[in-house]
Amino acid sequence: MNVLVVGSGGREHALAWAVAASPLADAVFCAPGNGGMASLGRCLAIDPMDSDGLIAACREFDIDFVIIGPESPLASGLTDRLIAAGIKTFGPSAKAARLEASKGFAKELCQRADIPSAPHARFTGAAAAKAYLKTLDPPFVVKADGLAAGKGVVITENINEAAQAIDSMLQGALGEAGREVVIEEFLEGEEASFFALCDGEHVLPLATAQDHKRAYDGDTGPNTGGMGANSPAPIMTADLSDEVMRRIVEPTVRTLAADGTPYVGVLYAGLMITAEGPKLIEYNVRFGDPETQVLVPRLKSDLLPLLVAATDGVLDAVDVRWHEDAALTVVMAAKGYPGAYEKGSVIRNLDGAEKATGCRIFHAGTVLDDGVVKAAGGRVLDVTALGKTVSEAAAKAYACVDLIDWPEGFCRRDIGWRAIERERS
Repeated sequence: MNVLVVGSGGREHALAWAVAASPLADAVFCAPGNGGMASLGRCLAIDPMDSDGLIAACREFDIDFVIIGPESPLASGLTDRLIAAGIKTFGPSAKAARLEASKGFAKELCQRADIPSAPHARFTGAAAAKAYLKTLDPPFVVKADGLAAGKGVVITENINEAAQAIDSMLQGALGEAGREVVIEEFLEGEEASFFALCDGEHVLPLATAQDHKRAYDGDTGPNTGGMGANSPAPIMTADLSDEVMRRIVEPTVRTLAADGTPYVGVLYAGLMITAEGPKLIEYNVRFGDPETQVLVPRLKSDLLPLLVAATDGVLDAVDVRWHEDAALTVVMAAKGYPGAYEKGSVIRNLDGAEKATGCRIFHAGTVLDDGVVKAAGGRVLDVTALGKTVSEAAAKAYACVDLIDWPEGFCRRDIGWRAIERERS
């Protein structure tokens, strides 16, 4: 079959890489793709939000199956448009995608389905929101209700900074995403990510990971889209994973189905493992980025048939197998990210670094200009390694990072630190 991967980041490069290795894939197309994805198939200069352009491309190139990577096209209804045009598509409907597109919607569903999560309140007015802040103990958690590219969450010990975040969001700093704010009680514990495939009725658990959101070592600096990840998450024992399925994922899928909104796609639960057990921080309705870059290399099964089974409603007829090795990815970003940064710097020795270390480099924000790879985004490369331990995987990944010739880039040097501490103890 001909497969189209929609998106241009490291997540989409990893998905396209896995799909290209499948015997079921005759050809892989990417829209718009990036400098790394160009080696896997044909890149089409179509914006992921251009549903008409994507439908036309599917017809022109006889696309049999579409995999949507980013959240914004899902929330805007791209899956609905493609399916209405007769094109088989992996990804939830716009109604189901509200799980990520509206934090308020997700919190209300948690209340109805008795899913453990942080107590919260929703506000469209600053005065009421600030008054609610005064009833809470720090740290304060202020979230924009809508999609904000991973930058709509403020966690602070300072009530004045929390109040400023409320004003900023409600006054339009994040556009439509901040027209409503959600204020939550702070959850104490260790974060983990849990992934499952859903076909509207059946749920197939995948794997776990740990993301590193802060820009700098020691989990300091501003929040980002993610500076690295490791998989599996050591804190997620088999018993905890079973509990997450039983108390969080399965009730979510059942409740949506009962509401007439069956969930089809991948469900990504951001968790806090507290003293009382796992609690839901938020849902995402797509594969994580950079978590996909550590999930895909660990996957022993063929990814493409799994995604097709979810779309066809037959997940109960398939299973999934994983390599026992740990995986770790280090994000290399342009200096200045997540603030202002420059584009166009040249990146050298990517092939040499891969060959010397056995790592896989997924491109997240690059373009290919006359055969030269150039930076074209904030998060630019995802350097991924496998190892018998997280420590081994980290050593390989950083050895690869050190061979990449890109003076204009930077990375955290402590990705996987929680897991490595566990290994040492």
